[in-house]
Amino acid sequence: MQIRIPPQVETILQKLNLSGYEAYIVGGCVRDSILGLTPNDWDVTTSALPEETVKIFSDYPCVETGIQHGTLTVLVDHFSVEVTTFRVDGRYSDNRHPDSVQFTRSLKDDLSRRDFTMNALAYHPEHGVIDCFDGINDLKNKIIRCVGIPDLRFQEDGLRLLRALRFSSVLEFAVERDTSISILKNRSLLDHIARERVNSEFTKLLCGNAENILREYRPVFEQFIPEISLMAGFQQDNPYHIYDVWEHTLKAVSSVEATPVLRLTMLLHDIGKPLCCTRDQSGICHFYNHEKKSAEMAKEILEELRYDGDTVCMIWKLINLHDLPIHADEKSLLRLLNKHGEKTLRFLIKVKAADIKAQNPVYIGRLEELQKAEAVLDSILDRGLCFSLKDLQLNGSDLIALNIPQGVAIGKILSLLLEAVLDGKCPNSRDQLLKYALKIKDEYDV
Repeated sequence: MQIRIPPQVETILQKLNLSGYEAYIVGGCVRDSILGLTPNDWDVTTSALPEETVKIFSDYPCVETGIQHGTLTVLVDHFSVEVTTFRVDGRYSDNRHPDSVQFTRSLKDDLSRRDFTMNALAYHPEHGVIDCFDGINDLKNKIIRCVGIPDLRFQEDGLRLLRALRFSSVLEFAVERDTSISILKNRSLLDHIARERVNSEFTKLLCGNAENILREYRPVFEQFIPEISLMAGFQQDNPYHIYDVWEHTLKAVSSVEATPVLRLTMLLHDIGKPLCCTRDQSGICHFYNHEKKSAEMAKEILEELRYDGDTVCMIWKLINLHDLPIHADEKSLLRLLNKHGEKTLRFLIKVKAADIKAQNPVYIGRLEELQKAEAVLDSILDRGLCFSLKDLQLNGSDLIALNIPQGVAIGKILSLLLEAVLDGKCPNSRDQLLKYALKIKDEYDV
């Protein structure tokens, strides 16, 4: 099996080999290359001790990113590669980082400390793939399996729980039985992991084939989003729904485009429903104002998980609006564009479509109205119709020329002109707007 290695990485391997040391590419770059994927980064493992590595690459820009753990980042032609000494990790008292490491001259010892068999693969152009833990077979069979005893691997680094599920989601691999049992058993280890790290792995997981993973490993996700437990098994008893809130949520997640904002929106869009449920005399459930409650809860959850402000704001807005009617009507769409902007409206259409797809299929016909609305929206934007002040063919300077005093009056008249254009009372042409402005000036005596 041949792996194409970037020339900069070959340079690093050659220099280490010529200096008398073993060196291999290792981990994710080997896994991805075997799977036919493009590696995100390239890591090298070597028998050279850290001080020996520093000496070998003294003519190259280097960053001692983790020199105490044997890692040096070497830059060859502006291409960065992490070079790490073969090592055996000591105790992990924080369930995340080794308290100490012991350097070794054994590649197998180094590979034995890694998380999953598919990541415990090394490669050298002359020696081929070094596979000490049957990782190649697990790759062929699409299986995620811990190296050694799963409980030990997860107790060393609790984030590996989410890494396993993220790989399962993104690669569509099954989790081996003992590894799966251990993930559920050790889920409380996630309590000790920085929220930013949980956020990163969870977001990648959510943007993969997440539905079955979310369903099967719900207790794991409840560890950092406990509000999920309210949704599971909560029947909606409503003509529009045939699933409980959690199952509806799972189907909504898998029905929307795989981007972080949209997947997170669908995951959380109904999280407040169980707290807003009322039943009428017929036993039908109603969820009045659930969108506001869900948006409020989503904001708290996302902030706790350290999502950035723009992401939190957009998701809060989309959840608040997800029950807003959208019709294939030019005037109403111009109003929505004016109020929310194109980006939000585009997202909102996708959110509503995913919501409909996850409801009772009897009502799937509502998708047609959304598709028509999207076509009208495309037409509005293609024709460059006016829906904001910046689109008006007239500005404050034009109003000043009409002897309208600067200040509040200018802003008020511009807003009234935009209203007139949106209502179809005045064309968006400079001459017509000037005439209409004079009419407003006299009417409001400004």
